[in-house]
Amino acid sequence: MMRHSEFDILLVDDNPADSELAAEVLARHGCRGRIHTVTDGVEAVAFLRRQGKYAHESVPALIILDLNMPRKDGRAVLAEVKGDPSLRKIPIVVFTTSQFARDIAQSYELGANCYVNKPGNLPEFVAAVTEVGNFWFRRVHLPHARP
Repeated sequence: MMRHSEFDILLVDDNPADSELAAEVLARHGCRGRIHTVTDGVEAVAFLRRQGKYAHESVPALIILDLNMPRKDGRAVLAEVKGDPSLRKIPIVVFTTSQFARDIAQSYELGANCYVNKPGNLPEFVAAVTEVGNFWFRRVHLPHARP
């Protein structure tokens, strides 16, 4: 099944190089919507709530979230989004370097839709992002996607 729906993605990662590379890979592998990036959890929540400079942004259909960030970490963002009735339906892919069992368990307890390890080398990083993109763009139906 080849579905190439158009939808926005929010990438939340404090490493600009990781965000830029992930956005490039996602765009090459079927994301026809806009890919937005923010560098911490405070900005992510402002974006999702359409506050301040994000007032005119659309609600993303998918969030790709790093766990370890300044100001507000991914765990806090995950808890806040999944605790908000207006946001909780947005799927969240945790994409992080942490392989700790407690981070994996806590992420799922907080409502993550999947947990993907962020590899440390370029070929594996590209492969992981490609697999995430293939799954979310081609296999699933998202609540805020535009047909």
